[in-house]
Amino acid sequence: MCARKEGAEVYQLLVSGAGWNPSRDSLHRGRVFEHTADRLLETYKPEGQLWTEGLLDLPALFASEMQGQGDQVARVGSITRVRLVGTEVEFDYALNPRIPGIRNTKLQELARELDIDGWEFSRTHWALKDVDLFKVLLEQQAAKGPAPKVFRLHDGEVDPELVSVMMPFDAAFRPVYEALRGAITGLRLECSRADDIWEHDVIIQDVVSLIGRSAVVICDLSGKNANVFYEAGIAHTLGREVILLTQHETDVPFDLRHIRHIRYLNNEEGRTTMAQAVSDRLLQLLR
Repeated sequence: MCARKEGAEVYQLLVSGAGWNPSRDSLHRGRVFEHTADRLLETYKPEGQLWTEGLLDLPALFASEMQGQGDQVARVGSITRVRLVGTEVEFDYALNPRIPGIRNTKLQELARELDIDGWEFSRTHWALKDVDLFKVLLEQQAAKGPAPKVFRLHDGEVDPELVSVMMPFDAAFRPVYEALRGAITGLRLECSRADDIWEHDVIIQDVVSLIGRSAVVICDLSGKNANVFYEAGIAHTLGREVILLTQHETDVPFDLRHIRHIRYLNNEEGRTTMAQAVSDRLLQLLR
């Protein structure tokens, strides 16, 4: 039907006066594409018809109307489905868990760079902006989360073929690691754990850097090892896909028992069965 403008970066600004539902909301048709440049209307609303498929390719900034001192927090995400229902435009959306929230006060500071007029913070509407949203946020560090004090977070790209393994540094776990490594490399993926590398003088920095680079992190909770618990928490916080293993159900902390895990016996048959389960899960996560 239509094509996106070559060389242009466009984002969607959605402002609500009543806050946002978890994953689905709606706006009156008359509020859709308010304060949107004509050149964008020609592409995304040709002849008055909403090009719903084109909106699915665009990043979206979900903000709330300004109230008080501007403590409302906006989130970055994407529209996943759009439906026209009577006088309403209904849409499903997903918020990006890896991008921290952005306070309205910060958005006001960036209003010029984001092409947002001041009055737009006080009106429920949906607009298109001819701006590279991610470039602005990155340059201004608007979506930067708190910085840890005991290590540095990995600021590079995630390796889609790297799977890291977190387990106790104990000889008894060597056969477990070998079984895992066989399953992982059998899928033509790279397998690594912290003692395979030495990039920093402080071992926790090697661990955090490895987790940061990994597409999937496998954590063996057997033995209630405090280090592995800590590493699992880091992996969850960074938004990595995590596969939990354990030899004993009681080794899984209360806060993690709601998450599915793979239980195995530490013998040849048990490790083989566990490796196959991990392989199956990796195929689901990385396909």
